[in-house]
Amino acid sequence: MKISVFGVGYVGLVTGTCLAEMGNDVLCCDVDENKVKALKAGRSPIYEPGLEDLLTTNIKSERLHFTTDPKAAIEHGELIFIAVGTPSDVDGSADLKYVLQVADTIGTQMSGYRVIINKSTVPVGTAEKVEKTIQAALSKRGKNLDFDVVSNPEFLKEGAAIEDCLRPSRIVVGVKTDRARALLQELYDPFVKNGHPILFMDPLSSEMTKYAANAMLATKISFMNELSRLCEKTGADVERVRMGIGSDPRIGQPFLYAGIGYGGSCFPKDVKALIKTGRDFDEKLLILDAVEEVNAMQKARYVQKIFKRLGADLKGKTIALWGLSFKPGTDDLREAPSLEVIEALTRAGAEIVAHDPVAISHAKPMLEKNPKVSFAENPYDALKGASALCVVTEWKPFREPDFEKMKSLMKEPIIFDGRNIYDPVRVGKKGMELYSVGRPKWSQ
Repeated sequence: MKISVFGVGYVGLVTGTCLAEMGNDVLCCDVDENKVKALKAGRSPIYEPGLEDLLTTNIKSERLHFTTDPKAAIEHGELIFIAVGTPSDVDGSADLKYVLQVADTIGTQMSGYRVIINKSTVPVGTAEKVEKTIQAALSKRGKNLDFDVVSNPEFLKEGAAIEDCLRPSRIVVGVKTDRARALLQELYDPFVKNGHPILFMDPLSSEMTKYAANAMLATKISFMNELSRLCEKTGADVERVRMGIGSDPRIGQPFLYAGIGYGGSCFPKDVKALIKTGRDFDEKLLILDAVEEVNAMQKARYVQKIFKRLGADLKGKTIALWGLSFKPGTDDLREAPSLEVIEALTRAGAEIVAHDPVAISHAKPMLEKNPKVSFAENPYDALKGASALCVVTEWKPFREPDFEKMKSLMKEPIIFDGRNIYDPVRVGKKGMELYSVGRPKWSQ
């Protein structure tokens, strides 16, 4: 099938590449000339395991192409994906200007039947707005052309996006006509040979499904983080509580991890947008208000633990920080807890030496105005002379470090484990202090 994708950010690039991998003829369009030039050479602007290999393979096979010409993209694809950004506006709503700009361009340039597929994360009612925008552009041209607008939300996990896209747990499609449904069925049949479903529904329900899914996952995280604070005060161990309730099949293990709080491109933005949608319809979403509040409190509580142990005045102290990205497997720093931790600690006078396996190049321009932040290419180099180590992202290389080496490098052998990746007994026996989230401090 001939497919066009507008936007080569995270969602658009992964989607376009995986569609090409299944044998489709895909043309991706973006306004960023430098990004398109790099992609034509097989260089991905984002870090995602396995993505560059698929890029190279499909470019060489001439199934995947890139352009800055929107007219060429509209002429190419009978199916046109919109996968541009929808950043949070000041009131928490999703900003649809880029989505509607693409819709207007499609209406201005299309010459025959097209299926326009919303892949961007958008509020309930966006499919109708896109449809009206395209129709207005056609009417302005005096054209009467058939088209369909489909809602097809993505459920990609950064760090596992290729697997999620090629072997999805489910595909949600919001569609109004049999013609569009048949085309989406044909497109996605090769992706569900694993027996997982394509769930066809109306566009409004599919748009709500995306926000509801992310809000539910964010709720699980905030629920466990709230319990972790109670565990600290009662002496219970949140990890054992997690195992106890996670073994209940009605609850399950995924996302039941206490820690420093959620971040990233989806959860913060989507929770805010769903709360804003509730306000628009005069429905106060009390649970989601609490989810947001708990998430903000969790980051602040982590910093307060550091102040309580090291003092509120950190002048003259160096603190090592392992992990910059909002989670392992990605270089994405959007809403990353590390940024708030760094801001709070440097404001208190600390010098930060940060390490991350892949996100340093993205972090440097974001933190270049903070003279108290430097970077180490090796995790152990970050520890030299440090008064403490903050573990903020649970990258695999951090899970089994050489504690004896760490102790020899650090000025004070103190770890603030924001992701509960270390066992308190094991670390305590190494002669190091460990402050976890919702777990008792080990003592002999």
